[in-house]
Amino acid sequence: MTGSVDVRVVGRSAAALRPSQALLWIVALGLLLGFAFQGSRGLWGPDEGRYVDAALQMLDSGNYMVPSYSPAELNFSKPPLTYWVIAESMQLFGRNTWAARLPYALAYLATLLVLFAMGRKVCPYKPWLPPLVYATSIFTFLTSNIISTDVLLTFAEGLAALGYMMFAWPGSASESRHGRWLMWLGFGLAFLTKGPPGLLPLLAVIAFTVLCEGWRAVGRLFAPAGLLVFLVVGFTWYALAISRYPWLFHYFIHDEVYGRIFTHMYVRHSGAFGWILVYAPVLIFGSLPWWGGAAGAVRAAASPSSWRMWRATHSIHLFLLLWVAIPFVIFCLAKSRLPLYLLPLFLPLALLVASRMAPTFDLALRRNALLLAAWLVVLLVIKALPAHGYGADIDDGVGSREVAATTAGIGYRALVFVERATDGYAIEEQTPWGMRLYLDKPVYGVRWMDADAAMQICGAIKAQGQSLLLVDHTIPRRDLDDALGRCRASITPVGAWRKDLLFVAGI
Repeated sequence: MTGSVDVRVVGRSAAALRPSQALLWIVALGLLLGFAFQGSRGLWGPDEGRYVDAALQMLDSGNYMVPSYSPAELNFSKPPLTYWVIAESMQLFGRNTWAARLPYALAYLATLLVLFAMGRKVCPYKPWLPPLVYATSIFTFLTSNIISTDVLLTFAEGLAALGYMMFAWPGSASESRHGRWLMWLGFGLAFLTKGPPGLLPLLAVIAFTVLCEGWRAVGRLFAPAGLLVFLVVGFTWYALAISRYPWLFHYFIHDEVYGRIFTHMYVRHSGAFGWILVYAPVLIFGSLPWWGGAAGAVRAAASPSSWRMWRATHSIHLFLLLWVAIPFVIFCLAKSRLPLYLLPLFLPLALLVASRMAPTFDLALRRNALLLAAWLVVLLVIKALPAHGYGADIDDGVGSREVAATTAGIGYRALVFVERATDGYAIEEQTPWGMRLYLDKPVYGVRWMDADAAMQICGAIKAQGQSLLLVDHTIPRRDLDDALGRCRASITPVGAWRKDLLFVAGI
């Protein structure tokens, strides 16, 4: 399919830089923003510690097939690609936060390169503008350093969208063929990163194709070779995991798809107006400092005449709007809502904003260059703040040093957190999994209200030997003694850490 890319003709002098020069500047910008103060802050709980803990469990056990919190606790809440890249980075560069964050700095840089390639389709005289907008938007910059699935997902979805653009708006026949392969490779990586949410841009691809060419044209997207790439990359791990654990199929469908979309089981802003509370600040403040371009993009998107023109010309702008609108509506309807869910949508948003700004924005102007330089300084200062104590209350590195100081001279092989959590999801959120990186010991999380809580604690002690129990201060000592008496474990109090009482336990 060949359509219009809505290129606004501007003088080449406005572009200021040749594409090769611009690409080098984008790489330099990505290296600066992505790697500045790399590893200067500890792991922030609970999510960052949870991902790194699972990666360390893979390294320690040699089992890369089954994600786990500890030797006794499986963790299939996410596919394994995130854990794999963290584990391999730490295998190569050591067990430290710099290595744990390295894949995210590289993914951030790679995402800018993908946007540069897409920029050649959207605003060819200034292909550097979309990656510049993305790199310096406050939300995308701050999230680029967060260990999560979403940064990697954004790159994978961007790769898929770039492949589709090459297929739909090709510069040559070979580009069209390669584009379709690239699209399915990107969707395979996205599915291996986060499962079904990684395929949301595919809905935009299908919707755009139907609107512009009809249903019959959809079949051309699903070429056998491309689908084979997707299945091999995206589905192989799922097939192997389900063959080993048949109950996983029900878990994936019921908990990870149905539960997140239709139920309140994950307690993530599921109220009627939760989507406004979570997503409105992200879109409004997260697009800073590009509010002018964003306002222009919103005005164009709100114009019925623009939609009619874009549809009639098979415009790339219509695809970008569908790429934003369809996933966003689904995110709003789903009951599980978190700010990071919107990160991939900043790819089409950056392209739309850049397309509106391209005719007038010129970095050769001294004022624009100085404002950009000042904003870069602000971004770097914000990134440096955690190195000076900001976020210490959620920093697992700080918590680990506190525990180590309290237990100095005491030998133990594992940490067992016993919490009065309301459900299984709560114990995942309350356990500081990241302490494993700093104390080099397995971390267990036990929900005291579980019927087999005593068995879980005793199992950890038997498996690891003498262990440090970090017990919720509201749990009576007598009840704890009774529970551990079932496996004849002895416990000795050694102090307190925050709201937990510390005991050394052995059998």
